[in-house]
This record gives sequence, structure tokens and C-alpha cells, in this order.
Amino acid sequence: MKSRRRLLLLSFLLLITTSAFAADAPLKALVGGRLIDGFGGPPIANSVILIRGDRIEAVGDVGSTPIPKGAEVISTEGMDVLPGLWDMHVHLMIDGHSDYAHWFKKYPSMYRKVIMPASARQLLMAGVTSARDLGAPLDDILAVRDAVNRGEIPGPTMYVSGPFIQHEPYPGEEDSRWGVKGADDARAKVRRIAEAGVNEVKMIDQDLMTMDEVMAIVDEAHKHGLTVVAHAHRPEEIRRGLAAGADCFEHTGLATAPEYPPDIIEKLRERTAKMSLGPLFWTPTVEGLWNYEALRDNPEVLDSDSWHLGLPDEIVDDIRQSLKHPGQLPYYQITPQRRPTLKRKIEQLREAGVVLLVGTDSGIPMNFHSQSTWNELDVWVRKIGIPAMDAIRSATYWPSVLMKVSKDSGTVSAGKFADIIAVKGDVLEHIDLLSRVDLVIKHGKRVR
Repeated sequence: MKSRRRLLLLSFLLLITTSAFAADAPLKALVGGRLIDGFGGPPIANSVILIRGDRIEAVGDVGSTPIPKGAEVISTEGMDVLPGLWDMHVHLMIDGHSDYAHWFKKYPSMYRKVIMPASARQLLMAGVTSARDLGAPLDDILAVRDAVNRGEIPGPTMYVSGPFIQHEPYPGEEDSRWGVKGADDARAKVRRIAEAGVNEVKMIDQDLMTMDEVMAIVDEAHKHGLTVVAHAHRPEEIRRGLAAGADCFEHTGLATAPEYPPDIIEKLRERTAKMSLGPLFWTPTVEGLWNYEALRDNPEVLDSDSWHLGLPDEIVDDIRQSLKHPGQLPYYQITPQRRPTLKRKIEQLREAGVVLLVGTDSGIPMNFHSQSTWNELDVWVRKIGIPAMDAIRSATYWPSVLMKVSKDSGTVSAGKFADIIAVKGDVLEHIDLLSRVDLVIKHGKRVR
């Protein structure tokens, strides 16, 4: 009984100490901007957002929310204020270089200390305060995630999968791609990365696996409370991912086929009708494909120095040399035939009830971490015709739901982490204004 009373007393003292510390934390007030809070309702004009420490304390407007004395006031007049963006498909280990064989041979020793930190920093400076990395060497990406999340290096809050789980690793990429041989081995591979501390499991080439292997991967991941992300390049990848219960699909695949087959659309509709399972998510990653021909014909934009941030001159020069002839890059030769199919495929996914997420495959050739997220949003809104509010929610609210962190992230609302961006102008009319984010706050700290 005495030990129980002692424990209760210690808990009470800890609560008092924590509350006192929170009350003494610095207070910031963002005042005057139009708030698009991520919930999808009408924006709040002349907004006031009070931030204490790393959390949002209150949200309101100038007429109803007093600004406490002593608060640091940051004017957002003339700005749109939004939740920090999420990019749900990045690769911190690559930085836009066109020759994967060269990159994966030369730079793995620099991933942890140089390349991944530079990629993370570039994302953050672009207004991305949370990101999902889907494919990297396990130890390197965990070390960088943890360093970022501890505040030791700048970057978005990171959620990582570690290595791809697939039938056979690609030659030269064995550190970031793990093959499986049988259901028991599939479970063992998933257990290994789960116990190491990954946030999700990435599955690719599942149409080359046995169905027992696919089922084992998904089941073992779910036993560890992890979401399963499945590639969707080929019809059978989608069918098997759906049959096994994958939570999210990646890319707008099927090469040059004009649309998804009817049986797949029917399976998607059957899945999205099951409300008890929650939404089915899909990250189409279209901007690299959509913008290729424009970059090929006008490569001047590749000269932006935003993607140099944090990279040594020799790596910048290597990347630049690899992109000297954009029209000759093998990676994109079929893209002009794929691009006309993208809009219809995205329309099919939306019509089937899938929840789309903003993700970019950031790091693939000519797709730089400093630019890719706003480019994706721009293509969605201006080219494909997705309403700007829907696109913003796909880059803020919905990612937090999939990653099971919506109580802490995804919207600008009281009690959540203060991950906030602001831009001058009207992003609902001009989504490309996100190309120059003026204010970035991550966990209450202004980083831009």
C-alpha cells in the first residue's frame, strides 16, 4: 500500500512539474493570415494561432482570440497559413542523379552522414514537415530518422520502411532490397525490420512472389502494427496487394495502358465500400512523369541551386553531369507514352473511392527534394483538375490518418504539434505559390 501511495505521489509531482514547464514555455502568436486548417471547411480569415512550446495552444481569429502579453507575434497578414506538408513517397538516399548503377556503387558510404541529411533538410526548407521514406538501407535510414526526430539534424518528422521486401533484390542494390524465399522467410524479414523499429513495410514485385509469401508479409506487418505499402506498377501487383490486405498502393502504373482493367476497379470499389476497414490509400506519384517533357525541352530550371543545399560540390557536379542530356535519359524514354494515361487513371481511382495521398518518388532522376512536393500538388490541381482543398488535405490530413498520428499532426488545431507553413497569396487559386514557402514552423520552432 505504501509503495502504491509513493507511486501516486511521484506521478502527481511529475504532472505538476510537466504542467509548470509547459506553462513557462515560450509563446508564439501567428496573427492575421487566412488559415486553411486541413479539415476541409471554410478557411478562417484574420486567424490567430497560439503556439506554446512544440504544440498549438489555441486557434481562432483576431476578434475572438486574445493574444497574451509577452507572446512573440509573427505577422501572417497577406498569407495563407496551412498545416506543414507531408510527402508520402520520398527516397532520402538518392538526389536526382540519372545513373542509378553509378550512384548505388559510389555513394552508399555517404548516405548516413551527407546525402540523407541533405535530402531531409531540402524537404524541410520546401515546407515538408513530415515525410515517408519508402526504400533505403535499414541501419542508415533508421539512424537518420532518429537524428532528425531528436532534432539533431534538420528535416521533416520521418516515417521509414527500411529495405524493399521483394522476390529478388536488384543487382547492386542488395542493401536496400531484400528478397524472400518462402512464407517463413517473408515473415522473418518483416520481423527483422519491425523489431529494428521501422514505421511501415514496403512491398514490391509481389506479382513475382507466391501468394503465400505476399499473405505472410502483410499478416506479419499487421501483427506488428505496421501499415503495408504495395507497388502498383502491374495489374497483378494490385490484385495480390488487395487480396492480402495492403493498406496503401504506390504509383500510377500499368505503363502505357490507357486505364485500369475493369476487374481491378471493381475490386477497389468492393474494398472502399468496407467502412470498417477504413480508407484505402493510394499515392500516385505523377509529377515526375507529367513534367518530364517540359524539363527535357526547357532544362534551365534544373539550374536552380535549391537542390544543392547540404551537398558537397563534387556530388552536385556529378548530378549535374548526369543530367546534361535530359532527352536521352533511359529512365524516361517511355514516359511520353505514359503521360496521356495519367489523368484517366487518377480519375478512375477517385471514382472508385480511393483516398489519394501526395507523394512524389522524390530523388528519382531530375526530381529534387527541394521541388518535388509542390510540383506534385501543382500537377494535381492545374493539370488533372483535383480541387485545391482536396489536394491540400491529401498532403496534410489524410497522411496523418494513414500513419495513425492524426491526434498529433495533419491539421492546425489545438493540442497538435505546431507544424505550420505560410505563403504570400491565395493558394486555393494559385497552388504553385507553394514553390516559395515563406514561413516554416516545425514542432513550434521557426526553421524558415
